[in-house]
This record gives sequence, structure tokens and C-alpha cells, in this order.
Amino acid sequence: MIEGIQIDLISDERLATMTSMEKIRMILDDVRRGTIVILEKGLAPEEQSTLIEMTMREILPDGFNGIEIETYPSRADSPGFLKRLLGKSAPESRLTVIGPANQLRMIKKDKDVISAWISTR
Repeated sequence: MIEGIQIDLISDERLATMTSMEKIRMILDDVRRGTIVILEKGLAPEEQSTLIEMTMREILPDGFNGIEIETYPSRADSPGFLKRLLGKSAPESRLTVIGPANQLRMIKKDKDVISAWISTR
């Protein structure tokens, strides 16, 4: 058996074939096993909210500490300040990194790089 941390890079094509609940369940199941999940296109804002809600319900004394999540919004779809203020739709994500909170720490995020520290527990 290989020792280390598993990272799953999930394509937009695979996610497009799944319902919102299938995506969320897949992510939570993978993260509970200690896998870092990177989504090529990310989740819709409603899906991300549901993921966080479900994560909070599943935090148990069994060692699951929750998730760490970082997302880049799409540059092309990013609404300006006025559009956000008026409640226009949020931009689609272009990349999302999700992992167990006790193993993944986002160190910094700038316009083109998400830097993360991953521990082996």
C-alpha cells in the first residue's frame, strides 16, 4: 500500500453528469477518508452552501473535523461591486480545493495561485 495523501482532480465533465447531492456526497465521502479534492470548475454557490451545511451536521467525535475549502471565481463572470450590491448572480467557480480541516491549511491565495499546506495527520 502506498503511504501519503490522495489528491483527486475531478473534471468538469464528470461533475456535469452528477446531481448536486451526488457531487456533495462524493466530496464529503472522499474528504472523510482523508482525500484532498480539487474540482476543475468548482461548485455553484448553492452547492457550496449545502456542502458546508452538511459538513457541519457530520462533524462527530469520530475524528472528522470538517473541511477546508478555497475557491477561485471565474474572472469573466465576476460581477462588479454594484452588481453584487444589487444582488446579481454570483460568479461561477473556476477551481475549488477541498480537504479535511485537520490536514489542509490554505496558506495564501492570490490572483493565480492557491498555496496549501497538507499534513499526513
